[in-house]
Amino acid sequence: MKELKVGLLGVGTVGGGTYAVLTRNQTEIARRIAGNIRIVQVADRNLALAEQVTGGQVALTEDAFAVVNNPEIDVVVELIGGYTVAKELVLTAIANGKHVVTANKALLAVHGNEIFKAAADKGVIVAFEAAVAGGIPIIKALREGLSANKIEWVAGIINGTTNFILTEMRDKGLAFVDVLKEAQRLGYAEADPTFDVEGIDAAHKLTLMASIAFGMPVQFEQAYTEGITKLTTKDIQYAEELGYRVKLLGISKKTSEGVELRVHPTLIPEKRLVANVDGAMNAVVVKGDAVGPTLYYGAGAGAEPTASAVVADLVDIARLQGTKPEQRVAYLGYQLDQQQTLPILPIAEVHSAYYLRLRATDKPGVMAAITKILADMQISIDAMLQKEPAEGESEADIVILTHTTQEKTMDAAIKHIELLPAIAGQVTKIRMETLSR
Repeated sequence: MKELKVGLLGVGTVGGGTYAVLTRNQTEIARRIAGNIRIVQVADRNLALAEQVTGGQVALTEDAFAVVNNPEIDVVVELIGGYTVAKELVLTAIANGKHVVTANKALLAVHGNEIFKAAADKGVIVAFEAAVAGGIPIIKALREGLSANKIEWVAGIINGTTNFILTEMRDKGLAFVDVLKEAQRLGYAEADPTFDVEGIDAAHKLTLMASIAFGMPVQFEQAYTEGITKLTTKDIQYAEELGYRVKLLGISKKTSEGVELRVHPTLIPEKRLVANVDGAMNAVVVKGDAVGPTLYYGAGAGAEPTASAVVADLVDIARLQGTKPEQRVAYLGYQLDQQQTLPILPIAEVHSAYYLRLRATDKPGVMAAITKILADMQISIDAMLQKEPAEGESEADIVILTHTTQEKTMDAAIKHIELLPAIAGQVTKIRMETLSR
């Protein structure tokens, strides 16, 4: 094969890691592809950093468009992030007949349909393994390894920042705001952590996985997103007492009514492997009709774990660049003209089990009134935890775990419970998943 010439946009954490991994493992990579992959030009606004990362071994520029318009370059690696300039750069690279590798999950979740269509029309590859779960090869597993299966559901811990925060809240009993500050100090959380703690980053990644799993266009705008900012250590501790762990999960299921596409805090039985994924690590569980549940675990971020996925995409392009477009693996697993526009279920239509915590006056008849409301709504109780009032107080916490019901039914029951005179404040609701079938 001819030498694959690469243009690298951005030498931040992942870009620097990509240059380091590709340079360090050049011999191993060449043995795998019987050829060479070489970065020939790098664009970054910080030329001093680019000089430091590359050791002055490649051409440097501040102008990213000089790279995507360079006729010598075969592949553009986009690692600058964002929706706007990155989109223009990627589409320009495609228009110029260049393959693209990107770690930009936000770009693909929002503009993926347009980008993949442009790439198909031009006959070039868009590879994005690094966009989801860092170094875990989950995109390849969904697109290729599980292609014999009808995927039934995908669920994952796909944001390391929130997983670190929830692990610290559980282990140290600290409040969310305190752990967030520590996460920022350690570099796990950004100065503005909104995308992470509100679940938006996880929703970007889930959107891409769901599209591959179910053969549908990306539909990020339809995803239900709920973050971890309102979680309390009390709920995490009560969940532990009942044999559960709280994780921020991205969940997508294909049902007879449509596709669930949701990100939210979730109780998982502590005996599940995914419930024991702690710190900044990621894990994804995929259920196929033939293979059953499969688990993929590893570092979801970081310079070299993410670079591992970027370089793996470059290796794939090196192997496939001479093949006809129709012989390649489709961007989202299914040929674009075979995608189905499946309805995304509103969260009110989703079925789940629930954790409820309510604060009630400690007097006779309260529990009977609560259970009657649930029974009238045909919601059955799986387990219950009733705490004693603290000394000098007349109110106590009651925790109820329910069996599966529809969300709108649960919400209606909660409204009735909150109207009871003995109930103080709002009922806390967290969804539950077993991830076993």
